[in-house]
Amino acid sequence: MLKTDNYYKICNFAKNQKRMTTTGKIELMAPAGNFESLQAALDNGADSVYFGVEQLNMRARASINFTLDDLQEISKRCKEKNVRTYLTLNTIIYDHDLSIIKTLLQKAKEADITAVIAMDQAVISSARAIGMEVHISTQINITNIETARFYAMFADTMVLSRELSLRQVKKITEQIAKENICGPSGKLLEIEIFGHGALCMAVSGKCYMSLHSSNSSANRGACKQNCRKKYTVIDQETGFEMELDNEYIMSPKDLCTIDFLDQIVDAGVKVLKIEGRGRAPEYVAKVIKCYRDAIDSIEQGTYSKEKVISWMLELEKVYNRGFWSGYYLGQKLGEWSNGSGSHATQKKVYVGKGMHFFPKANIGEFKIEAYDINVGDTILITGPTTGAKEMQIDQMFVNDVEGSSAQKGDSCTIPLNFRIRPSDKLYKIVENKVEA
Repeated sequence: MLKTDNYYKICNFAKNQKRMTTTGKIELMAPAGNFESLQAALDNGADSVYFGVEQLNMRARASINFTLDDLQEISKRCKEKNVRTYLTLNTIIYDHDLSIIKTLLQKAKEADITAVIAMDQAVISSARAIGMEVHISTQINITNIETARFYAMFADTMVLSRELSLRQVKKITEQIAKENICGPSGKLLEIEIFGHGALCMAVSGKCYMSLHSSNSSANRGACKQNCRKKYTVIDQETGFEMELDNEYIMSPKDLCTIDFLDQIVDAGVKVLKIEGRGRAPEYVAKVIKCYRDAIDSIEQGTYSKEKVISWMLELEKVYNRGFWSGYYLGQKLGEWSNGSGSHATQKKVYVGKGMHFFPKANIGEFKIEAYDINVGDTILITGPTTGAKEMQIDQMFVNDVEGSSAQKGDSCTIPLNFRIRPSDKLYKIVENKVEA
């Protein structure tokens, strides 16, 4: 039985079928916090990726982030797959950051990065000065057509506020089309929204709790995630402590839109952004694959309730705090998580590392360093070039003899349809017991 509330919202599905649009495929944007996640996004059908470099982005603390020297490699890999690249420079900017910003933008321009995601006018104007495409970050909090029209002077794409309903989103996209509002490139202004992943209790992510409590600003990419902790409410005058049904009163469930994705396409959204630059590569692989399948199904006219249920089951396997539909369907209040960690139905356990790949036989050799693996197990192999590959073991050799189980200290070879590298890690996927 599905644990997610979206299961019960699939009843919206049938009445929305007649509204499915044929106005073109929506762009699927994937998060990339490191090369493993970048490759996972490319392998699973992303149309674009967004990433941070060094410290001036909203996930400076949560993800490893890339360096200036990585830009050329990012651009190269993405060009090979015809995938667009977006550099996030969307934090608050101080005077001492200005020279760094200009260096970052120049290096991004030289690497032929597609665009920069920005919220500070210093970044926007610096990018425009060197002819770099600009996308407006959700941090600006665009909620109406007048604001969209203003920023169209600087940007070709803009992320709307996360607090809008789909009805409000559609009104903005219809007005853009009616007025033929174009960005600097001369193309019709594109609207982007968040489609899946973690949500913040603050308005479009602009939160000051972490700054007040820990002198660590969320608006500089260093959020301490105070809202994910347990809280009690106490009357300071009487000392009376209120009884709460849920102690996690500021920790919203994760956004999931796959069960009404047809409505998002119908609303005129051109870019669907998946949150998760701090997530593991298998998260990126699983989520991007599900949304890729869903987008393709809408275009092909095969989007169905049965497929939605299947995708939801897959999405539940990787990190999540439970799911809800955000404010898109007209809800006024959030739905709160009942715990601080993941509700994923599966988890990975470290088994060993890659040792060698035999290309003629398509066999990978691994050194088992921790957990045992057996024929029939589902395994995950991750690496900076490999990305995140999941598969079931149908056959293996243990210490050069065909066997059914490999233990700590064994050398294990497994037939593969992809290359592995010595830097790759081998994991076993197991069921994760979580509270209902």
